[in-house]
Amino acid sequence: MVLCKLLSPCSSLLILSVGVFTATAAPSPGIQMTENTNENHHEHIKRGGTCKFPNYDGMVAVQEDGDNAGWAMSPDQECSYGSWCPYACKPGQLMGQWDPSATTYSYPKCQNGGLYCDSNGNLQKPNSDKDYCYEGKGTVVAKNNANSGDVAFCQTVLPGNEAMLIPTLVGSGSKQTIAVPGTDYWASTASHYYINAPGVSVKDACQWGSTANPYGNWAPYVAGSNMDDNENTFVKIGWNPVYLESSCPFKNVKPSFGIRITCDDESQCEGLPCSIDPSSNEVNEVTSAGGGSTGAGGGNFCVVTVRDGGKANIEVFDTSSSSKSKREVNSPDSLTTTITETVYETVTVTAKD
Repeated sequence: MVLCKLLSPCSSLLILSVGVFTATAAPSPGIQMTENTNENHHEHIKRGGTCKFPNYDGMVAVQEDGDNAGWAMSPDQECSYGSWCPYACKPGQLMGQWDPSATTYSYPKCQNGGLYCDSNGNLQKPNSDKDYCYEGKGTVVAKNNANSGDVAFCQTVLPGNEAMLIPTLVGSGSKQTIAVPGTDYWASTASHYYINAPGVSVKDACQWGSTANPYGNWAPYVAGSNMDDNENTFVKIGWNPVYLESSCPFKNVKPSFGIRITCDDESQCEGLPCSIDPSSNEVNEVTSAGGGSTGAGGGNFCVVTVRDGGKANIEVFDTSSSSKSKREVNSPDSLTTTITETVYETVTVTAKD
């Protein structure tokens, strides 16, 4: 199994951390489920085998050609007896099942998402009062304004191995609601997406890649979002730190597309403008009202706060930039800045009264 190279196992770019989830659900027909009463699951594995992907209640099979057989796991990883098996949900929805004993963002329990495949080959539904998949807050929409093809927004699996396996395909000229967790989600973590260039399919983009192509974990941009208990949504866009690594062959290459955050009602938003436009920004630059910030790995980003349950958009657009150089210094009065500030890996945003 491959763990996330971006930072470290269980090191997704977080925005906010608070909350507890409550919901109701009933076991589905056709899936042999048992209530989870063994928190640590230190049971004797009687024999080898795998649990079949159930494909129920909003679940979406991913990369079915691999050993994962549809589970949101690495292609070479099986849903084997005695293991936790995360799964993907439809765009805008969140996985509602995980190890109840995994309550903090720490390794290795941060990988214990999904259903538990027990020693008899039965799938256990650990949180019987929660749905398999449930709707996110619905406050952030991915918009594809590019004319050069469909765009793959690839969500990382958390709790899980944090690979970018959960697909949201946004057709050219169309939009899709992305999954925004509230304080109900596991360990109150935010959703995290890799944004790929227009024209790259979800099959190619939503899996661990290599330096052969600037997509998958080598995509240039990342995004994240969540909502607090006061219905403030926090939306982040930024440069992918892996794209900036010294060993990355693309590190000085401007992408052919840009991203920006817009709001349906700008009076509800704080932090605009927040954009990355390679026609005016150099590599690792952002345009931000607040100057932006620098995250772990050196990737620069900006955050917009959407108040009172308002709605924001992460827009993808084509650019005509041709320069491949990386600017080191900007003029002092420009909104476009090269950030040198160092911040912690977990960014906490507090809404103003």
